[in-house]
Amino acid sequence: MRRWLHLCALAVLAGCATSTPPPPTADGWQPLALPGKALTRYSWTEKDGRPALEATSERSASIWRKRLEPALTSVREVRFSWWVQHLIPGANVSEVDHEDAVARVIFGFGGDIDSLPMRTRMKFELAQALTGEAPPYATLMYVWDSKLPVGTVVINPRSDRIRKIVVDSGPAELRRWRDHRRDLAADFRLAFGEEPGPLQSMAVMTDSDNNRGSARTWYGPVELD
Repeated sequence: MRRWLHLCALAVLAGCATSTPPPPTADGWQPLALPGKALTRYSWTEKDGRPALEATSERSASIWRKRLEPALTSVREVRFSWWVQHLIPGANVSEVDHEDAVARVIFGFGGDIDSLPMRTRMKFELAQALTGEAPPYATLMYVWDSKLPVGTVVINPRSDRIRKIVVDSGPAELRRWRDHRRDLAADFRLAFGEEPGPLQSMAVMTDSDNNRGSARTWYGPVELD
């Protein structure tokens, strides 16, 4: 089971769905489950006068994702926002056993999978066999971490094709809207040291399963320029 869940880290944007997901909403977003994990609840609401997607996690982990069809061959800036109620004690996005985040905005990119090392390609093939979907060539996450300094780039210890950039850290900015504007292509080059391929998907995720905790977060729209 642990190996299955580790492989799903590779396929986080592919979904690792345990059953057929519900059809997308009118704007293309849909919830996706992770095998063996309780569901984080996502629902549309308002927060402090803003339209928002509320994520409530109770020892849970699941994804709210939108596929981009056709994929975007050119990306520049992305704008997103989040409002976080509290941090998860012990959570750290750089540690395998404590890798929860109160807030993540996630982007999946295409690329030449055949150019990757054999070991990575074998993991991708197994993940596709298990989930029915090929993992993204590269996954870039923006995260709120409990302690790591803003600007830290974290390479996922289970797959170097998943990398994270810390854009908020610690408790100082809790319980208020945090608005972010990022140069997505520049951040991809910073994290991976290469040019980004086509942008295939974007997602948000709030999870607290590894630390057996809870989290409550509101997300504003994710907008590409």
